[in-house]
Amino acid sequence: MKVDVQLDGALPETASRARELVELGAEGLFTFEGPHDVFLPLALAAEAVRADLMTNIAVALPRSPLHLAHMAYDLQTLSHGRFRLGLGSQVRAHIEKRYGTPWSEPAARMREIVSAVKAIFAAWEGHAPLGFRGRFTTHTLMPPMFDPGPNPYGPPQVCLGALGPRMTRAAAEVADGLLLMPFNSARHVRERTLPAVTEGLERAGRTPADLRLYPQVIVGVGRTEAELAAAATGVRSLLAFYASTPAYRPVLEVEGWSDLQPRLRELSLRGEYAAMTDHIDDTMLATLAVHGTPEQCAAAILDRFGDLADRICCYFPGYPVANQHVAELISLLKADVR
Repeated sequence: MKVDVQLDGALPETASRARELVELGAEGLFTFEGPHDVFLPLALAAEAVRADLMTNIAVALPRSPLHLAHMAYDLQTLSHGRFRLGLGSQVRAHIEKRYGTPWSEPAARMREIVSAVKAIFAAWEGHAPLGFRGRFTTHTLMPPMFDPGPNPYGPPQVCLGALGPRMTRAAAEVADGLLLMPFNSARHVRERTLPAVTEGLERAGRTPADLRLYPQVIVGVGRTEAELAAAATGVRSLLAFYASTPAYRPVLEVEGWSDLQPRLRELSLRGEYAAMTDHIDDTMLATLAVHGTPEQCAAAILDRFGDLADRICCYFPGYPVANQHVAELISLLKADVR
């Protein structure tokens, strides 16, 4: 199994961190839309290493499909054909209150954005004139001075992050890849996600070969008691944040924990973030993430996703993970230690 690892840290250290992660065995690096721009670090990484690169995810709703297409094409060139454009919708509060842009029909909008980006790629590749007309966006003008022409490595994959059935069906209908959200469980993936994938593929007349699955997992890895405790704290904090969000309640419902979401949301509204982590018990930790030694984490990841995908995205949230443990985990996953 190939392993993608989050490229984190401040911009001045991006290139050196990228080299370090690749030396540890990572075959791919990804960024997320957090405190830094999601695209710029990948441009720096593309110059520093030869690794697969991906936005995971770039928030698409506030951006024009043309902006996304240009960024993706340039990163595809810089990375020598190793870039994947990972897109996501975010949630309503962030779109309206953080980005200051309208929110409506997220699944329909994301389906259209992915289709528009791919139509722009097709025009640049010379396959068809640009003539995309949708409900939310229209792209019909591409004079030669604005057309970059065919990419020497071909257009990049366009992937869509999804959790609920509507967004998952949309991804299966139009995207090249489905990013399985990191806040998830084996039961939710099997009982909710995969049936929605099948339905979306059938609606679009596509086959499973037309859609790559990219699972993501939150990892708390360590060996000593202190390392494992620190890892658990970091993972619990991220799980509590996700679990407080209404959009992620379906995962909790499948596992019988639906009452947890409103309790955590109330704590978050009061700013009691530290208290939120106390509600993530050991069972939740093991179900929604993986925690343990590199051997235990690798076995849990392979058990959960080994039959669904040939690569995994690993997050190490909010704790100081040792490079040695990252290298050991990657090595074990590549060796498929089941």
